[in-house]
Amino acid sequence: MSATTAVRAGAGPGSVGRGRSRRLKDRAFTSFLWACGVLALLPLVFITAYVVAKGFAALNIDFFTKEPAVPGQPGGGIVQSFIGTGIIMAMAIGFSVPLGVLAAVYLSEYGRGKLASAVRFVAEILLSTPSIVAGAFIWALVVVTLGNFSAFAGAVALTVLMWPIIARATEEILRLVPTDLREGALALGLPRWKVILRVVIPTAGSGIFTAIMLAVARGMGETAPILLTALGNEFINTNPLQPTDAVPLRIYKYARTPVLSQHTIAWGGAIVLLAAVLLLSITARVLANRQQRRVR
Repeated sequence: MSATTAVRAGAGPGSVGRGRSRRLKDRAFTSFLWACGVLALLPLVFITAYVVAKGFAALNIDFFTKEPAVPGQPGGGIVQSFIGTGIIMAMAIGFSVPLGVLAAVYLSEYGRGKLASAVRFVAEILLSTPSIVAGAFIWALVVVTLGNFSAFAGAVALTVLMWPIIARATEEILRLVPTDLREGALALGLPRWKVILRVVIPTAGSGIFTAIMLAVARGMGETAPILLTALGNEFINTNPLQPTDAVPLRIYKYARTPVLSQHTIAWGGAIVLLAAVLLLSITARVLANRQQRRVR
């Protein structure tokens, strides 16, 4: 009797039953994991649907082009909030991107001593610091010093929250750049700083942009730091040294009023803010996947 025949002969009903049991357990576990994934998505789906249902009626031309109406009067918009958010975020990006990227370059390319450990420690602490604490600190440091609430103070507060995200994420991206690229460029006689500027950073470009998108998504939705530093404004203001409105701040203010029309506008602002954050997050995810394939 051959070995194959012996194995077949020994394959009785018990072994067949055990095989069927294993397949059933595998399918059950797979179904359980699939259900867990669906449950993880449900909160986002429900939140998005609820926000859209409550605020869709506010989305019209006036909403995006006009200043707030007199309380109790229909109509009006929050154009000053959109402009203010753009000004604050533009300054925050201008402050946090160079700081975060340069810190990441130092940590990944040069940082081996106590200073690098201190920078990483500070970045980790700031990542876990409540945003209201950062806002209170900048209020005491900038608002009190200048004697006025301003978009500039709001941008500085967001910078405190954004640069650690950029620094830590960019550091990890730079570490994924193959060492062979660095060594090859150095072998050609390029100085270290040129290797970083011409080889390392361009190779990690999409990953760095991903880190920036994640930081922008975090800063765009912050309310407490803006409340303590920019204060808000009922009118369009383009002076960075004057009180300025922002979308999260307008949502907070309108949510606290008894005027139903302002509640609807607040929900409309939430739709725009949620859409912007989702778009930034999806873009960051797509770019991150592309960066991983490129590095491999």
